Amino acid sequence: MISSTPAVLVEAFAAGPCRGNGAAVVLLDQPLGDGGLQAIARSLNQSETAFLLRQQDRWCLRWFTPTCEVPLCGHATLAALLALGHWQLLEAGQPVSLWTRSGPLAVRLELPGGPNQPASGSVVLPSAGLLPAEPTPPLIRLLQGRLGVKPTDYWGSSLGYRIALLPPEAPLAAMASVASELQGPDRMGLVLMQSLEGLEQDPPPSVLGQRADYQLRFFAPGLGIEEDPVTGSAHALVAPFWLDQLKRPSVVGWQCSPRPGGMVLETASSGMIRLSGTGHLLWNGTLHVQADGCGVEPWAALLA
Repeated sequence: MISSTPAVLVEAFAAGPCRGNGAAVVLLDQPLGDGGLQAIARSLNQSETAFLLRQQDRWCLRWFTPTCEVPLCGHATLAALLALGHWQLLEAGQPVSLWTRSGPLAVRLELPGGPNQPASGSVVLPSAGLLPAEPTPPLIRLLQGRLGVKPTDYWGSSLGYRIALLPPEAPLAAMASVASELQGPDRMGLVLMQSLEGLEQDPPPSVLGQRADYQLRFFAPGLGIEEDPVTGSAHALVAPFWLDQLKRPSVVGWQCSPRPGGMVLETASSGMIRLSGTGHLLWNGTLHVQADGCGVEPWAALLA
């Protein structure tokens, strides 16, 4: 039987249209099998499609790329939260947890948004420590050739991402993509970041009325991502470094990709970072999909 299923596209970590990181959000009224979820995600063709299902008085959330399910996605979690506000299924200021393969994620809708005002909310994501490492000679040569600088520091991480700290004078925002030239472990996820202190930009990047403290770009050709527009997991990973460097309770991160956006970051609890940002509803509508009555077990496993 064909059912009508609400769906939206939310541009997460963006204050206006055609910026930030887009994610489709689909509201299910019954469990759908993995094959059906994957087919929808393939058709919608976003970096991630978020599927929401209410069961046992809890919201369950799963994320699919066009090719596979992923265990965690920051921008699609914010998109799902803002979609619940758009559908008037969640009130502003009401804390709630979304139950996922990575455990329950605490979220809170701050502003539901409107015709002239972006919606806003916060998402708590796990963070992981930066592990000292040595940049490879090919990466050093690449950064010297593209930016005229060497990394001033370099780390690995349990996420598999590599992180390079660049001097503030490096023209990171103007740099063309390096994805096709990355080699070895850098291909699985490379964060290039720098302080914005003393860097003059007109207008300076800001989030929720606060000026950005640092900016980054994220390339992951080994994961099929040439460049991710705004990456919540990358900011959650590096936030403890910037919080320590700046000795402040919160910092503002900016992603200077071709579709820029950013977020405010603060420590939520040990090993967890709260990301706050805005999102823009690009479109809303209805999907007409085949209800297969399958897939109960994977959804039930989220509550186990």
